[in-house]
Amino acid sequence: QVQLAESGGGLVQAGGSLRLSCAASGRTFSSYAMGWFRQAPGKEREFVAAISWVPGNTDYVDSVKGRFTISRENAKNTVYLQMNSLKPEDTAVYFCAASNKWLQRRRSEYGYWGQGTQVTVSS
Repeated sequence: QVQLAESGGGLVQAGGSLRLSCAASGRTFSSYAMGWFRQAPGKEREFVAAISWVPGNTDYVDSVKGRFTISRENAKNTVYLQMNSLKPEDTAVYFCAASNKWLQRRRSEYGYWGQGTQVTVSS
């Protein structure tokens, strides 16, 4: 069982940066691949980034490549999403999720979810 809690969201101007954190409970955090998803109003939840249980293996949706970086610190049971050069279209609720499968993009492959944190980017 893994419980996840996101933090770090907020309001930022276009071009700014935010770092999201996701703290996980449980002693098996290092055995899960972690992902970030986002959901904008009226839209489906979409994949943003994923990192394997071994740091260094990552995957990103094309729209955030070069701007967002996912990382993890297994000793702190935490995964991060560094978001730079933010755009208004990045506005969404951001969720972290845990999967026991390698670098998945599909929501159905993630068995554990956080409550989400709001990110709002003003133009």
